[in-house]
Formats: sequence, C-alpha cells, structure tokens
Amino acid sequence: MSVRFQADADLNQAIVADVLRRDPSIDFQTANVSDLSGLADLKVLLVFCRQDG
Repeated sequence: MSVRFQADADLNQAIVADVLRRDPSIDFQTANVSDLSGLADLKVLLVFCRQDG
C-alpha cells in the first residue's frame, strides 16, 4: 500500500515542490491539480475516501 497525500489549497507550494524533488515517487497532489480548490476540507476527504473504496 502506498501513501497518498492531498495538499490543502493553503499549503505553501514550496513544501510540495521540495517533497517531490526529494522523492518524485511520492503521490502528492495539490488542491489545484485535483480540481478541489475551494471545497471544504470535509468534502475533500469524502472525495478521496470514495476513490479508495
């Protein structure tokens, strides 16, 4: 099982970039990339819980 990260829209993008630079195999999506920007945190969690089934 691999760990997946979903970054909040407010997370400093430098943090995301540094994590991915150190280990490009990490599955780390930003809210903008996953088209979830502006949604409440609970709704974002529900979206990803449904994806993992």
